[in-house]
Amino acid sequence: MAQAKIQAKMNEAPCSKFSRTLSMADRSGRLLENLDLLETRVEALREAASAMEQERECILEMIQSIQNSQEMRNICAGEREELDLTANRLMGRTLCVEISVGTIRNSQQEEALRKATSIIDEMVKKLLSDMDGGRQRLLALHAACVSEAPPVPIDQKFQAVVISCALEDQKKIKRRLEMLLRNVENSEKNIKIMDHQKLEEPQANGSQ
Repeated sequence: MAQAKIQAKMNEAPCSKFSRTLSMADRSGRLLENLDLLETRVEALREAASAMEQERECILEMIQSIQNSQEMRNICAGEREELDLTANRLMGRTLCVEISVGTIRNSQQEEALRKATSIIDEMVKKLLSDMDGGRQRLLALHAACVSEAPPVPIDQKFQAVVISCALEDQKKIKRRLEMLLRNVENSEKNIKIMDHQKLEEPQANGSQ
């Protein structure tokens, strides 16, 4: 009797195993579909966070541009103080928004990012001490990050470093250089306006 039951179980085993394998395959397929959907949502989340990060940078840059604008200098001290307070309040509220999109890098990409950041930091120091020389250096670095051929010399060494960076880091490096270019252009415009006004003052005084 016992032997008969054992034999019956052995006969059932192939059928039971085959059925269980199909069930596992179905579950695996459904889980894979769910993971594919989640991957799409993850990428959408990262893109949205990256867009918010860029919006934060843009807002901060616009606030600084207003604070340093010629229009701000042309108003009376009382109104300028009030506008500065408003701008500083907006700056503080914007800085309180913390957005971070991490990038997965291998050791080579980590080293490339470190080198690229160091090169840009050195260029910024040069800008502070030598505006004309720093601007030419900035243009050469930016030219290394664009696909279209720019009408300025390209820093080939920096280009090789940037290419070795992760794709997301390449985009951030390009954005940082573009922001620095805009800041330099705005600074040069303000210097020219102020210098032009200074040259016009004697003529205005002489005509009175």
